[in-house]
Amino acid sequence: MSKTRKITLIGMFAALAYIFTLVGQLVPIRFGFLSYDPKDAIIVIAGFAIGPVASLIISVIVALLELVTISDTGLIGFAMNIIASASFATVAALIYKKIRSIKGAALGLLLSSALTVGLMLLWNYLVTPFYMGVSREMVAGLLLPLFLPFNVIKCGLNASLVMLIYKPCVTAMRRVGLMPRAEGKGGRISPLVIGVSLGVMALMVALFIILK
Repeated sequence: MSKTRKITLIGMFAALAYIFTLVGQLVPIRFGFLSYDPKDAIIVIAGFAIGPVASLIISVIVALLELVTISDTGLIGFAMNIIASASFATVAALIYKKIRSIKGAALGLLLSSALTVGLMLLWNYLVTPFYMGVSREMVAGLLLPLFLPFNVIKCGLNASLVMLIYKPCVTAMRRVGLMPRAEGKGGRISPLVIGVSLGVMALMVALFIILK
């Protein structure tokens, strides 16, 4: 893939991820004071299509756009957004780059989800008391009932979304000439992948409703 094509795709995916962030602000899906948006799924798809470096670059670009437009959490929120998006998307893309198959994608998303959940628990425990002006004991009391389920649900939803739409997205990009036609196979998704992805998505929605 040429450098020009990669830059074009990075810009396109960054814009799309930012649009999803804006939609999440307009139609918030909240878990406590935390809100979900599917931007990280878009960043993963970019990493799968272009490479892990692209997912890292897009994570920084989108976090910067949020910082200067809609964020009210300042530099701490900027850093948190980069860590959350990059840990989820870049790790998944790294594994998929080594194992370019459905199994590789699923393994990458599983490991990146576990890493992201762990990092977000650590981040919130260490940093949240400073920028929210609350005690560390109060934050520690929220780790299991709030931060853990929110991040599990967020990663589960984003991972299942990636598994459902990655192949169709790549097929569409090939048709318009944004990706070489020789890469990979067609855009069909196996019934097993569809069933498992929809099952995970339904489970995450059910957990969200029950725990909320």
